Amino acid sequence: MTEKWLKVDFHTHSREDPKDNIAYDAHQLIRRASQLEFDALAITNHNSLTFDSELQKLASEYNLLLLPGAEITCEGKHVLVINPPFLPEKNELKLKDLASLSHPDSLIIAPHPYFPGFRSLFNQLDHYHELFDAVEFSAFYNRFFNPNEKAIEACQKYDLPLVAGSDAHNLWQLGTAFTLVAAVKTTEAIVEAVKKRRTKVVSYPLSWLRMLRVMANFLLADRLKIPWHI
Repeated sequence: MTEKWLKVDFHTHSREDPKDNIAYDAHQLIRRASQLEFDALAITNHNSLTFDSELQKLASEYNLLLLPGAEITCEGKHVLVINPPFLPEKNELKLKDLASLSHPDSLIIAPHPYFPGFRSLFNQLDHYHELFDAVEFSAFYNRFFNPNEKAIEACQKYDLPLVAGSDAHNLWQLGTAFTLVAAVKTTEAIVEAVKKRRTKVVSYPLSWLRMLRVMANFLLADRLKIPWHI
């Protein structure tokens, strides 16, 4: 296989998510990712693995590599794990024990670390930075509000690679932020390339209207349990 720049989203959600109410399923997400010419995609539903042979086959039919992944909850904080060796129960794992998920073929990513909300890591990233393989550049920003500036500073301070993810809860969010990874198209090669910093972040600032849509969806789904579809 030939190494090339692969278009990858390490952070997406689908209807199979046990926490968030989302309007589209994994099949629809895979098809949309194919339309946007993604090479690889991780469906990182909360504390669950949306990954099986059927989804792998469907993704391959669309020339897409499906990466195993989940957004786990540790002490109330969110952590992305790509290709996890095992999946802990919600809040079962302490942040200080994230090393148990560390594996040569796995990635532990700090998602939206400075995104407004109690699920973000904030100063916990400083305390446990040595347990992370990468920091996420969040899609939720614009020219006037950009919590990613602190994420970039953390990467520089702790010598960690930066990756981007859409954190898509709506299909329109897919493609707003993603990572170009210089690798052959396998899970192991992509993980290795990220750890070796063979990555480029691509993102597009959201308009205020789109940022309000994201926030409205968050409140509707998280508080009122209405599916994300705005």
